[in-house]
Amino acid sequence: MASQFPNDFYWGASTAAHQVEGNNTHSDFWLMENLEGSIFKERSGSAVDHYRLFKEDIALLSSFGLNSYRFSIEWARIEPEEGRFDPAAIEHYRDVLLACQSSNVMPIVTLHHFTTPQWLIRAGGWESAETPARFARYCAHVMKELGEWIPFVCTINEANISIGITKIIKRHQAGGGQAQVGINTDNMSQMQKYFMALGQAFGVHPQEVHSFLGARTEKGLEVIFKSHTEARSAIRQVSPNTRIGLSLSLYDIQSIPGGEELAAEAYHEEFLQFLPYLEDDDFFGLQNYTRMVYGPDGLLPVPADAEKTQMGNEYYPEALGGVVRFVSKYLKQPIMITENGIGTDNDERRIAFIDQALKGVQACISDGIRVIGYMHWSLLDNFEWQLGYSKTFGLIEVDRSTQERKPKPSAYHLGSIARDNSI
Repeated sequence: MASQFPNDFYWGASTAAHQVEGNNTHSDFWLMENLEGSIFKERSGSAVDHYRLFKEDIALLSSFGLNSYRFSIEWARIEPEEGRFDPAAIEHYRDVLLACQSSNVMPIVTLHHFTTPQWLIRAGGWESAETPARFARYCAHVMKELGEWIPFVCTINEANISIGITKIIKRHQAGGGQAQVGINTDNMSQMQKYFMALGQAFGVHPQEVHSFLGARTEKGLEVIFKSHTEARSAIRQVSPNTRIGLSLSLYDIQSIPGGEELAAEAYHEEFLQFLPYLEDDDFFGLQNYTRMVYGPDGLLPVPADAEKTQMGNEYYPEALGGVVRFVSKYLKQPIMITENGIGTDNDERRIAFIDQALKGVQACISDGIRVIGYMHWSLLDNFEWQLGYSKTFGLIEVDRSTQERKPKPSAYHLGSIARDNSI
């Protein structure tokens, strides 16, 4: 007998503005990509032209049988210069929200998904004590204009991501570790030269270029989470009916004998320490792709004989159910799975990944854990940050020479699960 999901379960897919829209010229990442000697493998350029083709893409999502779409609004488009809000950008995102409405798709909006206006980086970026107020001002403006069409909003995507980035860089410098979150650390001397040039381009000391996807001080972590709490307060004033949360990127952290204490420390660092910032949220956005296993001497490498994804992660869809069970012990809010997926050019493995991950989610729901939705990453093959377009996470393939959309079998498979509400 098929395992059922709740009748009001949200089924969908996710994107991020910079990865799909194209020509995000006022963002920090645009400058980083286009700088001579950039460590980006390629430029985002026109991406997959979602800024122009959003109606087609949302209609496709709906045609698969999905009822929700998580996407981000680009701060650098809304506020290209500090204090100057672009009404045309607001109208564009209003059109996106209305396209969702006309396709009977529920929007889940993220207000910050990694990219930042260049002016904010020049003003201290994500280490500046002024950033929370600036972010809250932007969020209030967007939600005042558009909040009536936004039932769910994530203030910040993967607010804890800088912790993992710092660990990755340290592991790479020590001669080990796996690639994650689009970080290309193949040549550290090239990176050092690049950051010198980046400092010149932003007009600040290289060590003062504090983009979101960078190593973070304890003060910087506080800035990020304070940005969330101040934005939450601002949004509640102008859009009181919108449910507010943020998303965290979490591994299913496991251990072998002797590694239990290190695993517990990792969960504290990446999740538990942030609980006070989340306690007044309306939902929790959970993002998971794989597991990490700790032994007595630290993090264990992915086994040599394990199946790996394009990102070098262990193929381990069971991780999603494991991390849902862990976080549910500490949260009173419902859980929205805002990202889960796999970088692969083998769509049969994507289908198998979806099935196994969703079996774990359904088992959690059967045990009384309140999971309210599953957003697959991603709707479209897109720009995977510093790694360019070579990593394919999408339910839809895109021929970037023509921008033709080619739905994969996995898109229809996930849609059939959504239509039947069972796995």
